[in-house]
Amino acid sequence: MTARTARVERQTSESKVLVEVDLDGTGRHDISTGVGFYDHMLTALARHALLDLTVQTEGDVHIDAHHTTEDTAIALGQALREALGDKSGIRRFGDATVPLDEALVHAVVDVSGRPYCVHTGEPEGQQYVQLGGSGVSYLGSLTQHVFESIAFHGHFALHVRVLAGREPHHIVETQFKAFARALRDAIALDPRETGIPSTKGAL
Repeated sequence: MTARTARVERQTSESKVLVEVDLDGTGRHDISTGVGFYDHMLTALARHALLDLTVQTEGDVHIDAHHTTEDTAIALGQALREALGDKSGIRRFGDATVPLDEALVHAVVDVSGRPYCVHTGEPEGQQYVQLGGSGVSYLGSLTQHVFESIAFHGHFALHVRVLAGREPHHIVETQFKAFARALRDAIALDPRETGIPSTKGAL
């Protein structure tokens, strides 16, 4: 089987991004964007999607986190698309409903080649929340923008619905984990198509 890997480098006047991905990984990760909370979310993505993921971003975080998170998401989407190749043999569809304490999120992925993103259900005010420790903060509105960027540049449809949630950190983290689990299922090789047993959907 051809390795489902990709390396994408993206440079603008605002950031320099390197993304490496292996779709048939174990969740290994080496992530540094300069935005600690975003690193935490991308780590969750790698672990729950079973991607081996390297992300190294240098961005204009002295301004804010926007360009860094956006450009990283664009490169990640491009890397996913490249690693999937012609998409032959994959399950294509994946969905997951994931809880984190009081938060609950449903995510659905269709690796269709048609980019689309629907993002709904966040409580009012979530978009204005500043998340992060002593470093560069992550604005709540970035979550939708990240998913839109990944889906558009990855050429797949993504629906993310926040069904419940109160704590802002939990609301964002559960979205990333639900997306990861849905993506993991969608990109898994379908043994009915390939004849190769897949462990991607295993717990």
